[in-house]
Amino acid sequence: MPPEPDHRPGDPTGPGDPDVPARPPVSWPLVFGLGALALLWPLTRLTGLAGTLGTPGTALLVLGTIALTWIGVAGLGRVPRPVLTLVLAGAVHGAVLVVQSHTLGWPGAGADGALAAVAAVAEVGRSVLFGLLAGLAARGLRRAREGGR
Repeated sequence: MPPEPDHRPGDPTGPGDPDVPARPPVSWPLVFGLGALALLWPLTRLTGLAGTLGTPGTALLVLGTIALTWIGVAGLGRVPRPVLTLVLAGAVHGAVLVVQSHTLGWPGAGADGALAAVAAVAEVGRSVLFGLLAGLAARGLRRAREGGR
């Protein structure tokens, strides 16, 4: 009986096609670092900025700062796979927001059971969508800088 080959077709754990370059891995420290920018929300409350700017002004400032940072870092830096990186950063961002709302007692944190689960999923989903849009913008910025390649 012949020995079994080291790699079976369709096996994702095998070496893959040598003619296809391997995709670079996602930078997990960068994903968590960009996702941690969700901590800007409580910082605005601690500094009194939220009270000064009001809810709409604070939201515009924080979301604009996060968007510009994410797009700038992924679009101007040498971030491998910027769309995937920012989608994952969005998931981390959403998870941080959910934890913040429950630990800091923000509005809506009093929900329990199924309502809290739905709100958590919606928040993470919204943040993932935000990461996707930022990732697409970063990829567009990178392509524009590289001359449309």
